[in-house]
Amino acid sequence: MTSDEQSRYSRQVLLPGFGEQAQRRLIESRVLIVGLGGLGSPVAMYLAAAGVGRLLLADFDAVDLSNLQRQILHTSERIGWTKVDSAIASLEALNPHCELVPIKRSLTPTQLAALTAEVDLVVDASDNFQTRYAVNAACVTSGIPLVSGAAIRAEGQVAVFSGRPEDPCYQCLYPDDGQEGERCAREGVLAPLVGIIGSIQATETIKVLTGYGQPLYSRLLLLDAQTMAVRTLAIPADPACPSCGNRNAQQGPHCFHSAPL
Repeated sequence: MTSDEQSRYSRQVLLPGFGEQAQRRLIESRVLIVGLGGLGSPVAMYLAAAGVGRLLLADFDAVDLSNLQRQILHTSERIGWTKVDSAIASLEALNPHCELVPIKRSLTPTQLAALTAEVDLVVDASDNFQTRYAVNAACVTSGIPLVSGAAIRAEGQVAVFSGRPEDPCYQCLYPDDGQEGERCAREGVLAPLVGIIGSIQATETIKVLTGYGQPLYSRLLLLDAQTMAVRTLAIPADPACPSCGNRNAQQGPHCFHSAPL
């Protein structure tokens, strides 16, 4: 590391079990973030600040006034900018050492497959099932970890899928039943909640990339911000899952299903 990097990341390097080796792993890591809204904002900011070397930033949308209650990457002066351009302005100011790759379009399955082949991990910070299933399928095909998050009203969740053949995927947890799912544009969302969930996603990403701690592999963390109750549930692999079932055919019983947040 350069002297600037040593100073910048010194408080992280001091962590027992982290050290310079883990920091170098972060600097050499490549992460795709899908969605730069409420969840993607803290994810991108903390990963850039922590020293992830290359961030691929994917979002097709533009900054709107209604975003600013919770999407802290963006500012009032940037209303009308693409979220990718706004994110790059914030992240470059935060850490000039982080390489930022803009992706200002909706991603087809073919494009997602190509992008996942270029990275070490994907963070899903999107807000719809169509994108979540497509991202999951690309991660299953590439065999790379997926850090998934969601938030609605005052409820949030995070899960980590390893990409390993014996482990579950996102579609094991939430089968595709054709429903659209809830959206914060209709249901509302507490502003700091997305910061909490996005920060957990960033933490899990750093843990996976560096080997620090115990990631939430095959587990679902559920948070009720009204009571600050947190619980964690195991996610078994589903042998009938259309995304990963063939590789999990010899695994255990069907996983539990519940409504997404």
